[in-house]
This record gives sequence, structure tokens and C-alpha cells, in this order.
Amino acid sequence: MFRQLLIGTVLLAVLAGFGAAVAWNEVTFRLEVPYRGYMDTGVFVDIKPGDSTQVIAERVEDSGVVGNEWMFRLAVWWSDRDRVLQAGEYYFDRPLSPLQVVDIIASGQVHMRSITFPEGLTIGEMAQLFEVEKFGSAEAFTEAAQRTELIADLDDEAENLEGYLFPETYALPRDATATDLVQAMIVQFRVAFNDALSAEAERRDLSVRDVVTLASIIQKEAGNADENGLVSAVYNNRLRIRMPLQCDPTVIYALQLAGLYDGNLTRANLEFDSPYNTYRYGGLPPGPIAAPGRAMLEAALRPDDATYLYLVSRNDGSHAFASTLREHNRNVREYQVVYFRRRSGQ
Repeated sequence: MFRQLLIGTVLLAVLAGFGAAVAWNEVTFRLEVPYRGYMDTGVFVDIKPGDSTQVIAERVEDSGVVGNEWMFRLAVWWSDRDRVLQAGEYYFDRPLSPLQVVDIIASGQVHMRSITFPEGLTIGEMAQLFEVEKFGSAEAFTEAAQRTELIADLDDEAENLEGYLFPETYALPRDATATDLVQAMIVQFRVAFNDALSAEAERRDLSVRDVVTLASIIQKEAGNADENGLVSAVYNNRLRIRMPLQCDPTVIYALQLAGLYDGNLTRANLEFDSPYNTYRYGGLPPGPIAAPGRAMLEAALRPDDATYLYLVSRNDGSHAFASTLREHNRNVREYQVVYFRRRSGQ
């Protein structure tokens, strides 16, 4: 009798253990099963600094990212990552297993939106792009771009951040402000204007403001990367012999500041009285007229070894260069006068 009881007890224990093993295997299997309980458009989950594992579990369950909070908490325990869950805004748009959700949050894969600023934009143009891309209002960006204290150590004469907002692609969290973006752009400018360029500017007795202003002019004139050094040579040579720069983009910028530019530059515009008008005033204009890229900053300090003083557009993105006025006039006639006469059928 005793022997039968012993066998029965052992059998029950074995069956119980087997059942527990089956149950545990089922649970661990569910840790790897993808789930989605929200709309196809996706869902945001915002995790605040200091949120406990329980709070995070409740939030991902309420958002439909996991089937229930206990599976999320089990996944955290199973992966031993309860101490590394990171705050931030996360975006979920596909079925994920509890373990995958934990991995995303533990590795800090917060949702980012990208905005790209091409080279050669002004503050006003950047502000419009900022608004068009739905990051905020143009007014907010323009206001943030007045924070000259961000570059006071580089340029204590700046009245705004024109020229220093580095053109690049920026990835930002959804709640990023215009100020956050502007600060990131200044950081990138400092990376681009590195110690080597700074030392070269000092060697040439040029301030950071001088370099950025010259680079912005080259940026607006050069339409072909192969010509950056030649365009720089033209303006460096003119500055060296104190010859007016006579650069159309500086006049356009002056008209833009006054709200008078309609997309066309006329001969009368070249007489517009502004310190930015390099037809009327010698030397560099008071400050940058756009945001130059790294290549233009380098070109400003490293012009090609050429004697050119003149350039004229060939209307295909390239320029014809000349060292003498006679040669320049010949280029103007060929690429401007004759070209446009042919186009108009005269």
C-alpha cells in the first residue's frame, strides 16, 4: 500500500512539473510573439525621466503596443534591462513582441524627425522651411536666430546668426523647439569651422566674421563645385587690390532685407543704397548674406592660384573667368548679350 502511495505521489509531482514546464514554455513563447493593438497609422508613447517599470508597462499596454503589462514586465525581467529603460518619445507602427519593445526602449531608439537645410539659405528662408516642415512657426525660428550670445566668442559684432546656422540635415525629437534646432546648428558650425580653418584665418588676419561673409558670397555665386576655388580667387583678388566686389547676390540680399526684392535684379537695383550693396561700397559687406557650407568656408580661405578679377555666368551653372576688363567684356557679350538675344529671337 505504501509503495503504491509513493508511486502515486511521484507521478503527481512529475505531472505537475511537466505542466509547469509546459506553462513556462508557453509564457516565454509569448515573449517573442508580435502584437499590435492600435491603428495602422502608429502610436506615440512618451516615457518621462524617472518613470518606473510599472508605469512604463501600463503606458505601453494602454497604447496597444503590448497585449498586457505583465508580459512587458516579464520581458524586462527576462532580458535583465529594468535599469536601462530610457526616457523619450517612442513611435510604434508595426507589430512587435514584448522583447522587441523592451529592446527599443532600453536602447533609446526615440522617435526623430529630420529637417534638411540646403546650403546658401538665409535666416528668413530657413524660417519658412522650418514652418513648412511643421516643426513650428517661422516667427519662432526667426526669434531663436537672434541669439547672438551663442557665437559671442566667435563674432562679437553679430546682430543675428546669419551665416552661422550650419546647413545640414538635423534629426530632432517631435517636441524639439526652434531654440533646440538653432543650438544644434551652431554646434555643427563649430565642428565645420575647425581649428585648422581657425588657424588659417588667423594667419591671413581674417576674423571669423570675415571668412563666413566671404564664404557666403562664394556660396551664392558658385553654381559648380569645380569652380569654388576660382570664384574665391576672383573675390580674394579684388579685396587684395581694393577693387569693389560688385557681387549681385549682395544687392539681392540688401533688397530682401528691405522687402523690395521681387525675383528680378535690375540695373536700377544696383544703385540701391545699402551697406550690403557691393557695387556702391567697397570691401566686404557688413556680414554674411547666407549660410555657407563647409566647402565654401574652405574655399574662402584657400582660393585657387589664379589672376582672375571678373566672372560672368554661362547660364548653365558655370562661369567664364577673365583677368582683364577687355576679356570680361567679350565674355559678357557672348554669354549675356548675344545669348539672350538668341533666346528672344532677335
